Amino acid sequence: MIILKNFKILAILLLITFGFNSCIKLPGGDARKNPPDPKLRVKKNLAEGKGIQFSRGSMGGTGNFEFSSSNELWRASLDTIDFMPLASVNYGGGIIVTDWYSTDKNSDESIKISIRFLTNEIRSDSLDIKVFNRKCVAQSNCVVSEKTGNLISELTAKILKTATIYKEKKKN
Repeated sequence: MIILKNFKILAILLLITFGFNSCIKLPGGDARKNPPDPKLRVKKNLAEGKGIQFSRGSMGGTGNFEFSSSNELWRASLDTIDFMPLASVNYGGGIIVTDWYSTDKNSDESIKISIRFLTNEIRSDSLDIKVFNRKCVAQSNCVVSEKTGNLISELTAKILKTATIYKEKKKN
């Protein structure tokens, strides 16, 4: 009786195994259809869209994605605020947020900058820059407000100017 029960379980397992194996196409392929040289196989797979390729320079393909090191606006923004500690940087989300920054001269007042990228094009409306000001009377008594004025326009102008220089250097 036990042997018959074990035989049924074994038969079911074998049936399931062979049934799934016939449905699953295992990786690999016909050696007659693929070149024996690995470099040629890689080229063939990339041409058919079956793989990925890592390059050291900027992307030369037809995709729209650019790495952060080749995006002039991104690099210029980081270079412009490089003296400030960064709290959050997300290239995919298109945002840079600094941590609170203050000088030794005025330690009870600090600023925080948020740069949001609306597009990769170097235009005045491609950046949304916000500057926040924090004034503290005591360590626990602080007031945070959004700052308006020349600082935002100066940051925007500096970032756009630097991005333009980077773009010109990239062309040469």
